[in-house]
Amino acid sequence: MSELNGKSVLITGGSRGLGKALALKLAAKGARIAIVARQKADLDEVVGEIKWNGGTAFGIVADVGDKESIYPIVGQAAALAGSVDILINNASTLGPVPLHLIPDTDCEDFERALQVNTIGPFRLIKAVAGPMILRHSDSKELAGLVINISSDAAVEAYPTWGVYGASKAALDHLTRIAAAELGNVGVRFISVDPGEMDTRMHADAMPDADPASLQSPDAVAEQIVLMIEHANEIENGSRLIATNWWERRVYESSTSPQN
Repeated sequence: MSELNGKSVLITGGSRGLGKALALKLAAKGARIAIVARQKADLDEVVGEIKWNGGTAFGIVADVGDKESIYPIVGQAAALAGSVDILINNASTLGPVPLHLIPDTDCEDFERALQVNTIGPFRLIKAVAGPMILRHSDSKELAGLVINISSDAAVEAYPTWGVYGASKAALDHLTRIAAAELGNVGVRFISVDPGEMDTRMHADAMPDADPASLQSPDAVAEQIVLMIEHANEIENGSRLIATNWWERRVYESSTSPQN
């Protein structure tokens, strides 16, 4: 999917942090952006910035953890920006902060994390995958692309991160299964671990962390845009680490044995 101009991109959690950075960068590439968030004022700010820079963007006020919102989100995105070519499941919740050990975590908080971090993306995938396949059934092009934003907490057992980590681990495996099921009909799925970023969510989880030691959402977004542009070259269902992804890819390519 090297040509982003004119593509329709749906980004959840798009009003701040990584979601906002992705919206700005993809819009600068000519993509038509639909961003989802719960706060209208935050959405309006991002949409206004994109339009000021000459891009096309639309805001959708909704909660991806609410199952009644899913089809309206996809319907609005299609009506405003065109049928979704790229879905980026970026919206996440940590659960209550400060983070708690499993015995001190309410079941309802785990349920909420699953609704936002795993089930919401699952529902959105269901809603966009069919139209992606149908629109491109006679094309050799990629039918559609789904990027699921994961975390190192999905693979590392950090104390107090049980609610978040378990929901992201489930999202990772959902990515692999969806790729196995739909890869032969042209829909590609990638899970991305963005690494530790200087965001409000990270500050909520780890208030004592030094922001200078963290990646900027802008730098991470740059790497993810490169992934999107080279999605056809990435194995379907891959779990990628965003930090210096392009530099590592170029290095590995240059040092691999030549046939």
